Amino acid sequence: MSAIPPLHHLPPERFETATILKKLASASRKLAELKGVAASIPNQGILINTLGMQEAKDSSAIENIVTTHDELFKDDAFPETFANPAAKEVMRYRQALRVGFDEVRQSGILSLNHIVAIQAELEQNSAGFRKLPGTALKNGAGDTVYTPPQEHAAIVTLMGDLEQFINNPLLFAADPLIKMALIHHQFESIHPFYDGNGRTGRIVNVLYLVKEGLLDIPVLYLSRHIVRTKTDYYRLLQDVREKDKWEDWVLYMLSVVEHTAGETIITIHAIKAALMAAKHRIRDQYKFYSQDLINNLFTHPYTKIEFIERDLKVTRLTASRYLDALSSGGFLRKQKIGRSNYYINIALNDILIREPLQGNNQ
Repeated sequence: MSAIPPLHHLPPERFETATILKKLASASRKLAELKGVAASIPNQGILINTLGMQEAKDSSAIENIVTTHDELFKDDAFPETFANPAAKEVMRYRQALRVGFDEVRQSGILSLNHIVAIQAELEQNSAGFRKLPGTALKNGAGDTVYTPPQEHAAIVTLMGDLEQFINNPLLFAADPLIKMALIHHQFESIHPFYDGNGRTGRIVNVLYLVKEGLLDIPVLYLSRHIVRTKTDYYRLLQDVREKDKWEDWVLYMLSVVEHTAGETIITIHAIKAALMAAKHRIRDQYKFYSQDLINNLFTHPYTKIEFIERDLKVTRLTASRYLDALSSGGFLRKQKIGRSNYYINIALNDILIREPLQGNNQ
């Protein structure tokens, strides 16, 4: 069996230090503010789609799967014809997030079956938990820094314990944000799958917060801040294993929550302002204005004729006329890929590609 103890063996009072409680309070306030701001966007699909792509891009970058916003948005518009392997892998992350969100929303729990389904969607295989030994985590120099449990039975037992920790609130008397930090570390240390552990673990983070009611939709995407602090992330993961420094890990994760929530609030405010400005201007200038049109333009950073046909239930000729008019009016920028046109939402694209402001977070 593995030397990793179940999380409920930790004493919850370890995380009741003044430093942790102070950081927990500020992270919780920022997260509650984010929940409210996200709810102010009437069409939640806009945030799930656009911010979901942001998280997919940044989470994949932690694993050195790198793509650009342009490649990502093109794959969203032309998945059948745009042949960028990294972009396709990143877009699978967004789909895996959707799979998990639908399961949690319907069941109210985050089970092992849900986690396996998320990883299967991400990696496009059904291998499930590791059955063969040989998995080891290496540093940039190729040295083994950590060997996770090797036996299938140990992995199954540990993941069963983790499932209980996630879903049984009586098992560990601590705030959900502290529990999220512990869950993430435990998942990464068990390393239950052959591939996709880091990305699956980061999806589990946000879905756990949805399950706990701290968010209505999965919009707290921690990966951008983890990318910026990647060295600290891996160092602190290892310090828990080697030096039992759980408190330092929890403080780091609470800081990530606070920073990310603050940045996401700024991004959502910017999207909302751009959406309202476009709505008023298009309504004033064009007879074909509709809310479905606005939703389309802000759900897809790069839209196309087929999307407008489908969402507005108009003919191809009519959809083309609408998009060309909005392009002439400066709302969209018309581009070509192969023999097809696509249309960039200029304001939304500018928001999504810029490095976010960090507000007044410390």
